[in-house]
Amino acid sequence: MAATTTGASDTSSASTEWPSPSELMEKLPSQQQVEVVMFASPDAGHLIPLVELARRLATDHGFAVTLVTLTGMSDPAKDAAVLSSLPSSVATAVLPAVSLDDLPPDIGFGTLMFELVRRSLPHHRALLEGASHGPVTALVCDFFGTAALPLGAQGYVFFANSLAMISIMRHIVELHGDDAVTGEYRDLPDPLPLPGGPVLRHADLPDGFRDWNDPVYAYLVEEARRYGRADGFLVNSFEELEVAMAETFKRDAEDGAFPPVYPVGPFVRSSSSEEADESACLEWLDRQPEDSVVYVSFGTGGALSVEQTAELAAGLEMSGHRFLWVVRMPSLDGNPCALGTIPGDKDDPLAWLPEGFLERTSGRGLAVVAWAPQVRVLSHPATASFVSHCGWNSTLESVAAGVPMVAWPLYTEQKTNAAFLTEVTGVALRPAARGDGHGLVTREEIAAAVRELMEGEKGSAVRGRARELRQASKRAWSSEGPSRRAIGEVAGKLKAAAALVNGNGSIA
Repeated sequence: MAATTTGASDTSSASTEWPSPSELMEKLPSQQQVEVVMFASPDAGHLIPLVELARRLATDHGFAVTLVTLTGMSDPAKDAAVLSSLPSSVATAVLPAVSLDDLPPDIGFGTLMFELVRRSLPHHRALLEGASHGPVTALVCDFFGTAALPLGAQGYVFFANSLAMISIMRHIVELHGDDAVTGEYRDLPDPLPLPGGPVLRHADLPDGFRDWNDPVYAYLVEEARRYGRADGFLVNSFEELEVAMAETFKRDAEDGAFPPVYPVGPFVRSSSSEEADESACLEWLDRQPEDSVVYVSFGTGGALSVEQTAELAAGLEMSGHRFLWVVRMPSLDGNPCALGTIPGDKDDPLAWLPEGFLERTSGRGLAVVAWAPQVRVLSHPATASFVSHCGWNSTLESVAAGVPMVAWPLYTEQKTNAAFLTEVTGVALRPAARGDGHGLVTREEIAAAVRELMEGEKGSAVRGRARELRQASKRAWSSEGPSRRAIGEVAGKLKAAAALVNGNGSIA
């Protein structure tokens, strides 16, 4: 069974019938010589920036791009909404579902992602082998998909997160080499300095990296071992955000110690590509004074405990500042990651807020259910700060808008991001109780962090740094900006590779 392909404007039939690989590839654009296939993980945090990269390659460089997605572990309607923003020159293909029924019910999210990608590889290879109208010039996979890196074409790894994450992945493969996983990551020095990056305490390392007994650890080591076959890494970051680390990778590439790493971000969704706003939160923001509102959101997968939800509500009330809070269902089992769960129709997150909270904060606070148009909220003149889980997409959206953060990481690499944002870039503050990543943050600590960021001396420095990085993010994609130059360098290599494959020695 092969994949379903559509133009970017037609995603509604993506799961109805499966043409053969040759039929599929005949539907893809054939007039360009550079054919790029992108292989995306089933996670919005990875798909959204990959869509932006596909748009750049198609519109700025005229490449024929096919974006391949997987079935399962994501909301098809949300995926379709993201893909519908692509230009018609980008084709999309959805691989058929694979069975995961044999996996244990308590398997971690990261392990599940790696296993879904691994089991989908035969369908993906069938798609590539069915390219009857011309060879694929390059494959771009993301963090979870290095097993798909080709042997006969250019292969690039797209990192939806920071340069620091590549450095950590590189470190664990250097630790274990080509041998089986026999050591425990917890035995590494604590703190762990990253060349050109933050000094990480053990608690700041991403989930799955601290204990080799964690099932996902073996997958991570194998992923990192495949990095040597990549022709390069495309990273959703920009040089002025990670200056020292970008320089470190540049030197290592020149010395042949590691493949080239290209910071090509920030890829931030345009406000026009977000879903329609039905919550009226923008109208509420229009009525607030400039630089007065604290925006609070923990991403699409973040979940606070019932007790922590109550403390956050009390802390926002105690701070005395205006706030816009995206409230999601609390975690009843203590797991801060709600990815892959779909709330029931009758679930009401606001029902879990303390009694009388909404009435007492009416006028200066607004609580909305589950979702807000985040890019537009962050760019609104009334928004002054962001209490954030530090997911990388949210981080870049905040940086691009010049909004400083209170760093409140919950899971995966968010703890690493928080350390980077507070200790290296200086664009965030962190409540003291988040030291181990698990402790309850009290109302007093929440109120103090909000007041410091909005009013205090440390907050003033952080706000100034946020304004500086906003301008830097604009420079990255200016006409001569470093991110634009980096993606242009990669495009030139792909054109040269296509010319060799086609045997004509040049690209018209």
